[in-house]
Amino acid sequence: MQQSGYSSSMQQVAPYRDTPTTSTGTPNDPSGLATHAHSPFDSSHDLSSEPTLRNPPTNQAQPVPYMSVPQPGYQNIESRNSDWLEQSQRASKRSRRIVIGSVVALIILIAAGVALGVTLSKKSSSNNSSSSSSSSAPAGTNPNDPSNFPKNSALVNSFYGIAYTPLGSQLPDCGNNLTEVIEDIQLLSQITTTIRLYGADCNQSSLVLAAIQATKVNMSVYLGNYPDATDNGAAYERQKGEIQTALQQYGAANVVGVTVGNEFILDYITSAGQTDPNGSAGQAAAAMLIPWISDTRSMLSSMGMSNILVGNADAGSYFNNEVLSAVDYGMANVHPWFANQSINDAAAWTADFFNTTDFALAQSLSNKPKMFIAETGWPTGSSSFNANPNDGPSLASAQNLQIFIDTFACQATKNGTGYFFFEFSDEPWKNVTYGGVEGYWGLFDAK
Repeated sequence: MQQSGYSSSMQQVAPYRDTPTTSTGTPNDPSGLATHAHSPFDSSHDLSSEPTLRNPPTNQAQPVPYMSVPQPGYQNIESRNSDWLEQSQRASKRSRRIVIGSVVALIILIAAGVALGVTLSKKSSSNNSSSSSSSSAPAGTNPNDPSNFPKNSALVNSFYGIAYTPLGSQLPDCGNNLTEVIEDIQLLSQITTTIRLYGADCNQSSLVLAAIQATKVNMSVYLGNYPDATDNGAAYERQKGEIQTALQQYGAANVVGVTVGNEFILDYITSAGQTDPNGSAGQAAAAMLIPWISDTRSMLSSMGMSNILVGNADAGSYFNNEVLSAVDYGMANVHPWFANQSINDAAAWTADFFNTTDFALAQSLSNKPKMFIAETGWPTGSSSFNANPNDGPSLASAQNLQIFIDTFACQATKNGTGYFFFEFSDEPWKNVTYGGVEGYWGLFDAK
């Protein structure tokens, strides 16, 4: 997409967050690392009997026939652990929201020339485990080969990118595991070819790269380092070590970039009671962030991986000029919901904001970093705790998420805008911790 210069007036539109960051390095906002865990799922429906996609998505407009939404069954597969199959058979059921076509239209033609097979329709699989579905992998699946998994013909690879963090990737618990990450990657590979991570704690970088290599899917990753301004660089160094270990073990074939910082400037200047990312607090934050960015470059160079890009992510109107001047790419969180936009205006507003605020700022700098929308989406519901069923003009609903996907994704593809849809799945734990819409941003249902 196109943009012009940095607009200071846009700083007051929306900070794209409604929960504070803790001093432990674990963010508690809609864009942060701690808010991106998802709940596990299993399935009872055997997709081995379903036809696989005969024709992969192309850049030509294709009709997407309407079909009833199947209950997806993604049998866990793991070649590195002989106990994996037994563990997966004991796993709890997962339910997912699969977004497929329009409820009324027989076909959807994407104006940008991409078949968008993912729209919105909530479906839940049975919570009762069936012996037939859990006793063995789906027919045709090799339990020792995660690359041999049943595809869901209802899904179309149509999203530029998806924001993702494996379940249980928050300190101190670190409950993530390769079994579930493999399952997630199998599913993600059917709707996108690019994902972004927020941080590196709990071995998540290695788990994701291991899962991609095990499944042999076409998937690129932006790794993440989520530093904390209050810990003297401890979180940065810890995650740097995790990233280095992952790259040493799994290589850089699937890694596009390393994003250093997520809403670091926003959090820092907000805690200082300021709003200007280039003011005194913004400059103080940049003085911490830029050395970490440079250090990440040095680490990659020392590993012979200078081709891996180094970037930064922040709220759309809170980029510091010096930080953007130090990176290869910037990722901007742009949420129409938090800007109180109507669903009918949401896609156009997102494009305009990104163009006139983020892309334009990048183009005004000598290095002209490539800009992405790091997060955008629409919530599908609200908790009764801190209830927030609408943003003023529009409801949080599955129907409105479908509208936003249909309008935004088509527009972004047509304009060549790189974006990461927020997010992979719902996060029920947020309903208890924060309430409101915090737990309802997923393309897929949680447990």
